[in-house]
Amino acid sequence: MLEALAAGAVGLGAASFLVLGAAIGWFARVPAGAVAGVMAFGAGALISTLAFELVAEAHAVGGLLPTLGGFLAGAVIYVLADLALARRGARARKLSIALQSEPGVHAAPAASASAGVGLAVAIGALLDGVPESLVLGLSIAQGGSVSIPILVAVAVSNIPEGLSSAAGMKHEGRSIRYVFGVWGGIAVISGVAAMLGFVLLAGAGPEIEAIVTTIAAGGILAMVANTMIPEAFASDRSFTGLWSALGFALAFALYQLGQ
Repeated sequence: MLEALAAGAVGLGAASFLVLGAAIGWFARVPAGAVAGVMAFGAGALISTLAFELVAEAHAVGGLLPTLGGFLAGAVIYVLADLALARRGARARKLSIALQSEPGVHAAPAASASAGVGLAVAIGALLDGVPESLVLGLSIAQGGSVSIPILVAVAVSNIPEGLSSAAGMKHEGRSIRYVFGVWGGIAVISGVAAMLGFVLLAGAGPEIEAIVTTIAAGGILAMVANTMIPEAFASDRSFTGLWSALGFALAFALYQLGQ
């Protein structure tokens, strides 16, 4: 029970960076290039983490078929949910909404088409955060302690999302109580998801462990490919690749140091 609560606390802690991003988006104007750099760095860290800590280890424990099956299932689930949210204005949820709050920059077409786009962005953040939180819980179930590379990757990738959504909601005229109520709720749900990840994997057989782990990994990779890298590149075409490589290198170094 204590370990499950610890997993929930870790998930809540990582999701608190969404709230931090929301605070930055509400109270400050951040250059689009800086947001894109953080996003690209987080994307690289997530790719490194899911490759070395999730998929490779799931294969070592459960074998090839459960690993591939879970990974592809996670990607399909994420993409279908993402398509549904895109119709409500949450396609460009990590960056383009934040640009609304910058002087001289016009709102993205999706944002101007829907008065509720900020909320759709927040729901999209929840969709992105669930597999990440599950992975944090899984890492505790597997090793008895949180994986530092996973925690760093999730925390860094959460900041631009909270920033963009809060800026979009402010642009729509939402109150500060509404904005931080939404993001506080998402942080709590993320903590519950991390606890669920621990419960699902604790005591599970190797095949189930591989499937559950790679469902989360497949969802994360689909999220990175659908939102983080394209939107970072759309804002900063010069350094997106470099920031992504640095994020990948840092996560890989942390993984190797923890071996």
